Amino acid sequence: MLTRKQHELLRFIQERLRESGVPPSFDEMKDALDLRSKSGIHRLIMALEERGFIRRLPNRARALEVIKMPDGLGAPTPRGRFNPAVVQGGLGTQPTLPKPRPASNSDDEDGRHSVAIPVMGRIAAGTPISAIQSRSHTVSLPPDMLGSGEHYALEVRGDSMVEAGILDGDTVIIRKQDTANTGDIIVALIDDEEATLKRLRRRGSSIALEAANPAYETRVLGPDRVKIQGRLVNLMRRY
Repeated sequence: MLTRKQHELLRFIQERLRESGVPPSFDEMKDALDLRSKSGIHRLIMALEERGFIRRLPNRARALEVIKMPDGLGAPTPRGRFNPAVVQGGLGTQPTLPKPRPASNSDDEDGRHSVAIPVMGRIAAGTPISAIQSRSHTVSLPPDMLGSGEHYALEVRGDSMVEAGILDGDTVIIRKQDTANTGDIIVALIDDEEATLKRLRRRGSSIALEAANPAYETRVLGPDRVKIQGRLVNLMRRY
């Protein structure tokens, strides 16, 4: 059985898919259901997904597919009509990341002309995971893609930064530093326990860790809870 709000949201998503082939944004869903925050929409979507009524497609913002409808609410939109769309999330003023470089190992033929960067484990681009792990292996990059300073690499897990061009499975190159400017994408260590990859925003004396996916809320924390572990300077992707 679905709650009234779950029924309303499922019907709204279905109608929008029928009209345009593109699911509504979280803001549109929030307004349609007269909810105060997008966190309520996130909970409703999770409930519908758990009950098998909708499916979220990975690595795409606003990608929802209606799989079935309760009796009396009509048939789902045919899958052939659904074209998942990635929409911009207010990041138009931010610099574009460099085109991802194909990943390579440290023993490539041109390794002698490259710098070996240690891969220090995985970083969450989603719900924070445990703190950065120890060195596992290395990847190679030419010096002109790094600049000055000490660097390390992390493997991305999660989809909260997709609108910044960072996908699940990418390897991000991080310049080790403990300060950053607002708007930078950083490795943030929260409470000395959780590490996450997010965009840094300053809100008065607080620090906001902003996702680049409308499915995730911005976390606002006190400065004593967040330690900057580095700033994103490049990324690699396996094709």
